[in-house]
Amino acid sequence: MIVHNISSSSKAALYFLFSVVLTGIFINQKFWLYSSVNAMIISGSIAGTKWLIQIIAALVFLKDKKWDFIHRIGFVCFMGSVVLFVYYVFNFLPFPFGGFSQFVLAIALAVLVMIFGYYQAVKKTGLSAKWFWAWMLCLAIAIFLQVTVVF
Repeated sequence: MIVHNISSSSKAALYFLFSVVLTGIFINQKFWLYSSVNAMIISGSIAGTKWLIQIIAALVFLKDKKWDFIHRIGFVCFMGSVVLFVYYVFNFLPFPFGGFSQFVLAIALAVLVMIFGYYQAVKKTGLSAKWFWAWMLCLAIAIFLQVTVVF
């Protein structure tokens, strides 16, 4: 853990805050992929909304486990944001493709890390697999919106 001796809710807030900052930096550095600043804002909003839905659901439906779960998914979100930056490592690898393809590959890798991490968060918190599948539905909708609305 990055910070010890603080509550799960504070850690969750820090993880989500760092995720927003990192994802914002990543989106901003890829400005050439977006048709406008508005598209960049929509892209970030779509990415964040799937997490916000899960946070609200946890606050509404979970009792004693809500902050533990939100803390865990905050870490998952943060790790997904960190993995996006593997894009820059790809530039040093002998891939037969570049640019947009490397961007998509970095996002795909981040999504895979988040899928695995989210599953682990659900499992470690002792929640029903329905939580995982609900997030997968949110993720699928988010990907659909990114592809159809943003790009």
